[in-house]
Amino acid sequence: MKRRNFLKGSSLTSLTAAAGLSGAASSATARAAHHKKKRPFKLKYAPHFNMFKVSASDAPADQLKFAHDRGFTAWEDNKFKSRELGEQKKIAKTMEQLGMHMGVFVAHGSIGQTTFAVKDDAVWSGVLKEIEESVEVAKRVNATWMTVVPGNLDENPKNRLELGYQRANVIELLRRCSDILEPHGLVMVLEPLNWHANHGGVFLERSDQAYAICKAVDSPSCKILFDIYHQQITEGNLIPNIDLSWDEIGYFQIGDNPGRKEPGTGEINYKNIFKHVHAKMKETGRDFIWGMEHGNSIKGVEGEEAVIQAYVEADNFEV
Repeated sequence: MKRRNFLKGSSLTSLTAAAGLSGAASSATARAAHHKKKRPFKLKYAPHFNMFKVSASDAPADQLKFAHDRGFTAWEDNKFKSRELGEQKKIAKTMEQLGMHMGVFVAHGSIGQTTFAVKDDAVWSGVLKEIEESVEVAKRVNATWMTVVPGNLDENPKNRLELGYQRANVIELLRRCSDILEPHGLVMVLEPLNWHANHGGVFLERSDQAYAICKAVDSPSCKILFDIYHQQITEGNLIPNIDLSWDEIGYFQIGDNPGRKEPGTGEINYKNIFKHVHAKMKETGRDFIWGMEHGNSIKGVEGEEAVIQAYVEADNFEV
């Protein structure tokens, strides 16, 4: 609401004054009620655009402000790199003003193609160009992490490259990508995806596989994106696998299973996971952004409030 200037005349009538006081009181009450809705979270959960588009608006800045007012301190935007330059700058400026941290955007994702697994100079040059372009994108929004999905396995029935050679190719190209990112202090996070429900045939599907590849690449710019939704489907055993992969994990993403909606809608005990990782973070001096890469289980304002409440409940663990 815009404030009106009632002071143009030489004096105010008592009616106008009363109305002004009543309006001020109402505004104060509204602000107080709104402030009560904001809850500090223990972890940096990162919503994405369209998650709160009914409660806020379609405008990215409005969605960022709404999320910030409800206690979220981070944001995630897979499509950030593909947005127009002007929109990128507006988003970056709004996040800076709000003091919000940027999570991942997609630097390279080639699902369905043998981009990394089969050596092809023209294809690999294209990948490296995408990584180079992503450096400036990351700097524009003060991001550290970017998602890389290294394509599919070579499953050509007539001339299939043996798996060991495919793995060696993936490692080699990731090392070249790391050489681009290291001087800038940027990190690509490799995302294992599940075969069973979403992405059959991708090269990277398990946490142990991602861990071994990151160890072989041996760069601070190559880490794991541990997507809890995907790993629950692929392998389960979430907390032990997080512990085993711990020193190579750079980022987490969230989604319950089945359905890939907010915590509490499926089988994953997110409160226990958040509590465990929070304790391990304190023990090891690490911190993470948790991308909320899931849909809303209910449409409209009710569904958006349900998402917020799901995180309030899952974040309500003892420390």
